Amino acid sequence: MFAKTFGRAPRWIASAPGRVNLIGEHTDYNDGFVLPMAIEHRTAIAGDVSGTQNVTLHSATNGETASFSIGRDMRRGEPSWANYVKGVVAGFSRLGASLEGFHAVIDSDVPLGSGLSSSAALEVAAATLMEAIIGSTIDPTEKARLCQQAEHEFAGVPCGIMDQFISAMGRKDHLLLIDCRSQTGELVPFKDPTLQVLIINTNVRHSLADGEYARRRAQCESAARTLKVRALRDATLDQLEAARTGLDPLIHRRARHVISENLRTTEAARCLRDGCWERLGELMYASHASLRDDYEVSCEELDQVVELARNIGARGGVLGCRMTGGGFGGCAVALVKADQAKTISGQISEGYLDKTRRRADIFVSRPGAGAAVTAGGTHSRSSTWRKPVSSSGKASPPAS
Repeated sequence: MFAKTFGRAPRWIASAPGRVNLIGEHTDYNDGFVLPMAIEHRTAIAGDVSGTQNVTLHSATNGETASFSIGRDMRRGEPSWANYVKGVVAGFSRLGASLEGFHAVIDSDVPLGSGLSSSAALEVAAATLMEAIIGSTIDPTEKARLCQQAEHEFAGVPCGIMDQFISAMGRKDHLLLIDCRSQTGELVPFKDPTLQVLIINTNVRHSLADGEYARRRAQCESAARTLKVRALRDATLDQLEAARTGLDPLIHRRARHVISENLRTTEAARCLRDGCWERLGELMYASHASLRDDYEVSCEELDQVVELARNIGARGGVLGCRMTGGGFGGCAVALVKADQAKTISGQISEGYLDKTRRRADIFVSRPGAGAAVTAGGTHSRSSTWRKPVSSSGKASPPAS
């Protein structure tokens, strides 16, 4: 595609994965813990320098082309998908990098609009390409923050740090336990070949009233003030129970979810390390119940998927299942036996269609690798360029 669009082979192909969060939902803005993994679906950018200060992007997904000039006055514009790349370029400019324009073709097999962080995959792939162009890498944590800032400023989405962190720093056969207060991550091995993660896209996205996310955040902040803690990450269930009479019942439920979800997330990391798969499954079901009942961000379709998974049960190869992401639609995630994954997918697909008259998109994944870059054509970069540290995973989707 790059050769067809620009008449030559690309010099580099940078790629970065989407992600799914195994457990730890709505804890990030409460300074808590999350436990995502990179999936084996990636966004790839094939690129080469343009010889000017102009950037030309072509999307193989929708066939659109976008252009902008590198400079101090870079701003949001149309088409909207180009803003993610533009924001990353602006971030490198702020770091004082000596930038030059480039040509790029973008392709992806990360499902769009499904809560699997296609936007973070694009940002991190763009940042990885920029590292190749300037001939130097930046600290992975700094790269993740740069990409997060790009989404804040150029896409107008006040996202947390989880998506960019796991896309930049994921490692094959590992999850990443992220402390959202310190913005540090700890790799957690997941090497049992008999297990896979099943991702079920409900293909629904219920429209939320404006401010629903902000309302829950405000409720958490209210609970933290009553409990006299910096954030709910610092509170215990005993503290919450002792203050119950002074809390509105709704605020109490919101806080109970966050506090208990942090406990579940750190315990889930221990289960992964120790191979306690049945307990991990129990924690996933408990997480879903809490999100459904205390935080009230699930929906009928997600509940149906989790119930179908529970009915299949451990004998049928399903150890645990829960909604993942912000809620009100999107995806569920299940821990399943690898040799039964195909059968389980068929059972859930058939049951979901029967109960909702909708079709679900279902795929399996092992924890994949984080961002990486390879030479894409006959050119090679000088020895001053250092490849970002990552493990190899599933091959990037063809972008050239």
